[in-house]
Amino acid sequence: MPSLIVGVAGGSGSGKSTVARKVAELLTDISVASVSMDAYYRNMHHLTLDERKQLNWDHPDVVDMELLGDQLEALASGAAIDKPVYDFVTHLRVARTEAVAAADVVIVDGILLYWDPRVRALCDIRIFVDVEADIRLIRRIGRDMRIRGRQLKDILDQYLATVRPMHEEFVEPTKQFADIIVPHGGRNEVAIEMIAARIQERLRMVTA
Repeated sequence: MPSLIVGVAGGSGSGKSTVARKVAELLTDISVASVSMDAYYRNMHHLTLDERKQLNWDHPDVVDMELLGDQLEALASGAAIDKPVYDFVTHLRVARTEAVAAADVVIVDGILLYWDPRVRALCDIRIFVDVEADIRLIRRIGRDMRIRGRQLKDILDQYLATVRPMHEEFVEPTKQFADIIVPHGGRNEVAIEMIAARIQERLRMVTA
């Protein structure tokens, strides 16, 4: 059976992963696989760590859209994939991959998910998580310091230099491609329940 691909896009720190997780938790009677676009950053192993730190990681060019598209196509057809694993401390892919089994529903999230026409077209349901910029920044600071081992000054410098301008140029315009816009992120329980119900309805239509 082919899989239903559900996209969850939005700015950095908007709560995309939280929305994706909460939707998956409501789909108790079907199999769900999760994929993060963050795993598909290009492997810049030819650069030094300092050079990698200076790259604009919020530009579409640093994402391996071809590989992401290929693997989403495989999942959509009902096949399993070996997803790359990315280390945000070293800014490199690690040697191992992560198996993602075939599932009834595949939820994929990423800030630039709808920028690439091929990847966008592979998403059967497109969700955009819309959260105020100051909330997104606060969340990003907490995540990057806690999980990615970064210093506050570096986080703020990166936000001003690339994150904010890239959001305005490449992320915010893709809101127009969304079928569903979710304000307030993972706190919007009503929207999350509606999304889960819509997914179940689409699956019933496919299998009828």
